[in-house]
Amino acid sequence: MIKNLFNLKGKTALVTGGSQGIGKVISLALAEYGADIVINYRSGQELAQKTYLEITSMGVKCSLIQCDLSLLDSAKTISGFLQENNLEIDILVLNASVQVRKPWIEVTPEEYELQLNTNFRASLFLVQELYPSMQKKNWGRILTVGSVQQIRPHQQMIVYSASKMAQVSMVKSLAPQFAPFGVTINNIAPGAILTGRNEEVLADAKYKAIVESKIPVGYVGEAEDCASLSLVLCSDAGRYITGQDMFVDGGMSLNV
Repeated sequence: MIKNLFNLKGKTALVTGGSQGIGKVISLALAEYGADIVINYRSGQELAQKTYLEITSMGVKCSLIQCDLSLLDSAKTISGFLQENNLEIDILVLNASVQVRKPWIEVTPEEYELQLNTNFRASLFLVQELYPSMQKKNWGRILTVGSVQQIRPHQQMIVYSASKMAQVSMVKSLAPQFAPFGVTINNIAPGAILTGRNEEVLADAKYKAIVESKIPVGYVGEAEDCASLSLVLCSDAGRYITGQDMFVDGGMSLNV
């Protein structure tokens, strides 16, 4: 009975930024429990193809769509691709994001727009495109991937932090409106996770030690640490959870 709560056979999930990092492990977790996967990626076709092969080896279907989410028409582009391929999305994982590290006073308008448009605007417009079919079926799961920086902003990532907080606000605003139609929407907020984005800075032993000193469990997490909670929130196991902001951060958000 418990196993059936995680059964995703017959469901199709779209994961933005799903070819690597946290997006990849979420894609693999959903595929492991039977979901067909649509992966959106911005660049890195080789990585996307590798993930495609890993997913299809599990006996489920996988589609790839290359699309830059910073573009104004990105949500329409993805929606059009889905319609052309007769794909109806049951699970939407909004994972893709852009992060620019620099002092706040040096942020350019172009860098501001790149981060806000990719990290928040695309999320809102993709929900606009894909929620209606979920509402009609009276079942849907939407998961946004935020960051511990929502409540512990990084001095060199002011726009990134703000964009993640905007995403949380969206989740909390939409959850009560979606709930009567069997659609949940939640946010997971990873802490310091060893992904490609963070490899360079965490390769500095001194910097890594400073980061780990702020994490109660004492170590940097891995992308896989985000998979199990994502699976709960994207399946029937999470049907009674909506509008929540859940941290996967080893306690970093506790400000100890």
